[in-house]
Amino acid sequence: MRRSRAERFSAGLDARVGRVDMTGHSETRLIVIRGNSASGKSTLARALRAARPRGIAIIGQDQLRREILHAREEPGNPAVGYIDLSARYALDIGLHVIVEGILCTRVYGAMLTQLLADHRGTTRCYRYELSFEETARRHSRKPQAAEYGPDTMREWWIGTDPLPSITECPFDQDVSLAAATNQILGDCGWLADPVQHVS
Repeated sequence: MRRSRAERFSAGLDARVGRVDMTGHSETRLIVIRGNSASGKSTLARALRAARPRGIAIIGQDQLRREILHAREEPGNPAVGYIDLSARYALDIGLHVIVEGILCTRVYGAMLTQLLADHRGTTRCYRYELSFEETARRHSRKPQAAEYGPDTMREWWIGTDPLPSITECPFDQDVSLAAATNQILGDCGWLADPVQHVS
């Protein structure tokens, strides 16, 4: 019997877990930013790129899964492998990489854990820990706020969702965009001139 696409992908990912398949270089940085919808992940990724205008690839879950693949959010969906492949390619050619998205552990945990383990350079992980009310408030200020509302966001909502065995630095609602940007720049050894304000 022919296996489904999801089954074929899961089998391939399972075969990779535990296998040494190193990626990147000692100088590359791999940054993972997770959190619920409208937390500020994409905005933070863009702020980091603005501070380091060249050499950073942003791998956005929404762009790859929703816009390019138009895939359902479920275990084994093709975006899991696409994110992994894209990040590894960028790291292998010497780019720094930011992977950002909701990236729930149930769907993306095994892939992210292996990617982080395989990276030769500096690796840092962050997660926005915000209340649902705060994410809804932030969403209401976005240009695309009319595309979906609080009811849809509630369907997507994930509570505490740690990556097992991975240390993630939490950002709560009191951490400004400039503060988050400066912390990551500092953690990655990039903070020569602190960011004072990010619009």
